[in-house]
Amino acid sequence: MLLAGMLSACSTYSTRVIDSPETRGRKGWEKPYIVNGKRYDPLLSHEGFAQEGMASWYGEDFHGKPTSNGETYDMYAMTAAHKTLPLGVFVRARNRSNGREVVVRINDRGPFVKERIIDFSYAAARQLGMTGEGTAPVRIEALGYRSDSAAGTVSYRPPANYDAGSYAVQVAAFTVPDNARRLAAQLGTRYGASSIQEALVRGNRFYRVRVGRYASLEMAENARRDFERASYPGSFVVATD
Repeated sequence: MLLAGMLSACSTYSTRVIDSPETRGRKGWEKPYIVNGKRYDPLLSHEGFAQEGMASWYGEDFHGKPTSNGETYDMYAMTAAHKTLPLGVFVRARNRSNGREVVVRINDRGPFVKERIIDFSYAAARQLGMTGEGTAPVRIEALGYRSDSAAGTVSYRPPANYDAGSYAVQVAAFTVPDNARRLAAQLGTRYGASSIQEALVRGNRFYRVRVGRYASLEMAENARRDFERASYPGSFVVATD
């Protein structure tokens, strides 16, 4: 989805998501990615984020096409694209030329044009008074996720804890099931949990040994480093849910 929706300002970009053992437990749009040779590292938290720079907008050419979070782009909705902010976070933007303000939700990646920091939908750009010029100097401030109460009041809460979840460490893979069972039994006794996952890769069946049950990505990464130091150099973290 990230690749499909990453083209908010141009249709000729070369894009690639960086999928590594260190980021395997993250959602696709949380992983680092490369556009035309430049790497971008999405933030896992919006807290304290503020930025000033040039904004642009995108409209009819992308209306109805998928965005980075899988939604359909609606040029009349109050949304925007940003290169690194968590998707789903609301942002307050002020046009520094005329003082107009809007609140938009980040649901796309971009703009990948030099010195531009955010791409607004047509509706947001119109409220900011920048559709004529096409660009405007802005200040943006991340607010968080929106919460609407029954009384009609609006508040913003921090994004979900992306570190939380259910993780294990894959330490080895065997073509002989008995070897996998022996290692899983040995490590399960020591670390409290182990499992064997079967996988068919290019016609060959592998038995993957996964160890541990960790409630956060940070805990799993610490365990992975311990396994690497304990003669399992190919270890990597996997999400188990």
